[in-house]
Amino acid sequence: MTDTITESPATTQTPPSTKANKRFELVQPVLEQLFELYPHLFGERFVPLKVGIFQDILEAHPDVFTRITLKTALGMHTGSARYLQCVANGTLRFDLQGNQVQALAPQHIFYAIVTLFKRRQTRSTDDLLPKLRFQLMHAYETSGLLRADYLACIEIPDEATTSAALDDAIAQVDNRRARRAALITAFEASGKPVEEFAEMFKVNVREVKAALETVRPAQPLASCEGT
Repeated sequence: MTDTITESPATTQTPPSTKANKRFELVQPVLEQLFELYPHLFGERFVPLKVGIFQDILEAHPDVFTRITLKTALGMHTGSARYLQCVANGTLRFDLQGNQVQALAPQHIFYAIVTLFKRRQTRSTDDLLPKLRFQLMHAYETSGLLRADYLACIEIPDEATTSAALDDAIAQVDNRRARRAALITAFEASGKPVEEFAEMFKVNVREVKAALETVRPAQPLASCEGT
């Protein structure tokens, strides 16, 4: 999600717990400064940040932050579970002024969903696969992309369990899309009102209306390029 810091050879042998503590100590003052300057971005409610916000902050506060500490702080912030969750939810990206300026790219939403699943599954005895499949279904469907385009956009996981969940999610959404397309075709050919059509074909009225809603143009998500 953000640029990473390359560690010097002198720090690569430091025990993980010590490295984590030192890293937190390094960036804690920076995170506090970011909260004071932009509470709408770094406060209690986390939001997806605009691509390029690192440079925006540096240019806005050249005497407050250094490149390395700001990059490290943003890396910790955007790697947190709370931040990944807001990305997984698929909301829009925000700029420094709090404006929604960018749609989240499908691959960023997918990455957040899968990363959270892997972290949580290692700490839980519950089977989290059903929730993973549901989230992947939602992400794929709201992307508006067809299977081939979506798979070309994301980084397909090597891990078998996650890959199988993705295949299942895409298949279920494609089946749902095919049913909706058939309903729309039949409805348009019938020339009947929604209620009469639903009664004629023994279909739930809400299902017909939901299918017709998909015909309306939705707000597009960000493309794979330039994100």
